[in-house]
Amino acid sequence: MRTDVAIIDYGIGNLFSVRRAFEHVGASVIVTADRAELMAAPRVVLPGVGAFADGMQGLKARGLDQVVLELAAAHRPLLGICLGMQMFASVSEEFGEHQGLGLIPGRVQSIPDTSSAGIKHKIPHIGWAGLTLPELCESWDGSILQGLSPGDDVYLVHSYSVHPDDPRHRLADCDYNGRVVSAAIRRDNITGVQFHPEKSGPVGLKIIRNFVDLE
Repeated sequence: MRTDVAIIDYGIGNLFSVRRAFEHVGASVIVTADRAELMAAPRVVLPGVGAFADGMQGLKARGLDQVVLELAAAHRPLLGICLGMQMFASVSEEFGEHQGLGLIPGRVQSIPDTSSAGIKHKIPHIGWAGLTLPELCESWDGSILQGLSPGDDVYLVHSYSVHPDDPRHRLADCDYNGRVVSAAIRRDNITGVQFHPEKSGPVGLKIIRNFVDLE
């Protein structure tokens, strides 16, 4: 049986809704913690919700942190969603300092609890936000955001944001009351999105379809 996408099951994350979204665009999907199945899959998704330390512990307890590193080294298309994107970074400052996978060097830091004007705003940041092109990203062509336009809305639920060491790894940003947060990051075959494409309507399904179509 053909498999288009494998979703990593490490005991945490919204696996059912992510799977349904991929199946909605016609992909053949498996949800698995099996190393052989993951290594054989042409594309792999690391989903996730919740705390960074819990996510990393879930991966390590099953030996899946090493599998993700092997997949990255094999140049397999990898997509991290929400917490999955954050775990691609080097370090998180959520509830102490915790080591990540280090696939896209950078730090996960809390979103300031005030706007750029110093006015208190709600944390976590929950809701729809328009995607913007970062300063050093000229186009989304060739990425999972291909075909989208700045201003297209995606749905986010997060208190922390990834700050890549290299600003060229920023694929898309969004604005939260004047605070710029990373909406998507990319390095070679590895892409992370802070938003939930499976909850982002037609825009999210377009992104999922783009990932399935990646060579």
